[in-house]
Amino acid sequence: MAELYVDGRRIADDTDVYVIAEIGNNHQGDVEKAKALIHAAKECGVDAVKLQKRDNRRLYTRALYDAPYDNEHSFGATYGEHREALELSPAEWLELREFSREEGVTLFGTAFDESSADLLAELGMPAFKIASGDLTNTPLLRHVASFGRPLFLSTGGGTLEDVERAVDTILPINPQLCLLQCTASYPCDVEELDLRVIEMYRERFPDLVVGLSDHQDGIAMSLVAYMLGARVIEKHFTLSHSWRGTDHAFSLMPEGMRKLVRDLRRAPRALGDGEKRRYPSEARPLEKMGKKLVAARDLPAGHVLAPGDLVAKSPADGGLPPYELDRLIGLRLTAPLAFEQEVTFDVVEASEVLTGTRPGEA
Repeated sequence: MAELYVDGRRIADDTDVYVIAEIGNNHQGDVEKAKALIHAAKECGVDAVKLQKRDNRRLYTRALYDAPYDNEHSFGATYGEHREALELSPAEWLELREFSREEGVTLFGTAFDESSADLLAELGMPAFKIASGDLTNTPLLRHVASFGRPLFLSTGGGTLEDVERAVDTILPINPQLCLLQCTASYPCDVEELDLRVIEMYRERFPDLVVGLSDHQDGIAMSLVAYMLGARVIEKHFTLSHSWRGTDHAFSLMPEGMRKLVRDLRRAPRALGDGEKRRYPSEARPLEKMGKKLVAARDLPAGHVLAPGDLVAKSPADGGLPPYELDRLIGLRLTAPLAFEQEVTFDVVEASEVLTGTRPGEA
């Protein structure tokens, strides 16, 4: 069985789904907002919260860093200023690490470059995330894998060849890998989720835990992903859809995240073990809705039961169930039946019930 351990939590087919609240940059560069998001996510029942770390000067070309960035979601006049405004300092990361430990929720991050990965490793992050944009970045994959910590790899925008290359790059260095089916559009149209890739990943990579990085703006598709074998679900998380930033509009609010976690926790129990059974909780409703055989009219003793003599009526609080009707037709009553009196085998000739012999038969 494929399994993965993250911060002491085992992830496998026989465990609860591992739910990651992707805060990303939804904290807007404000450590207090980050704390509020972490606390709210923990209250929703998630297993982990995830932030993002970039060394912007190293990550972006000078042309992109200095490019004008004037729009409703901007935190700066240039793209570089915008990105820098959203970054948390090493000291703030450390503060959030301690805060998350106090809250009892795992914190880790997406490393977008080697120096960011080094920082997260120095801070003792228990796991790493690699974004879809770095699926083909084998140098970064090797670097992050070398830390020997669990690695969640999003595969949005990639071909199977890209995924296999990434897996072949990571596994010789670090076997602690989770593959996340992902579509790198924000939000993602339902028609582009390709959830059956989860089944394909499980078949092609049987030793790896598989999950879904879900950018769709609802919760139902994550449950479908669970049914297809996803054991990790990552969903973007915010406290307000009106906050500035491109991710807030499709991120789950606490109510949605709480419902998602609730339903994912219920799903394994709801599936059961495949045995069909009747539960005590069903007894009263079935008595009220079920039916028993009763006399359709007054019937005298000695009467031979014919079609139309008995009917099925509720409640099913005694007597014989309707499936016994065919067995009763043609049998002789040993006692009279009043209108709507329930029928039992006590009121027909016992020998006929036991042998199935009808009157007049040899």
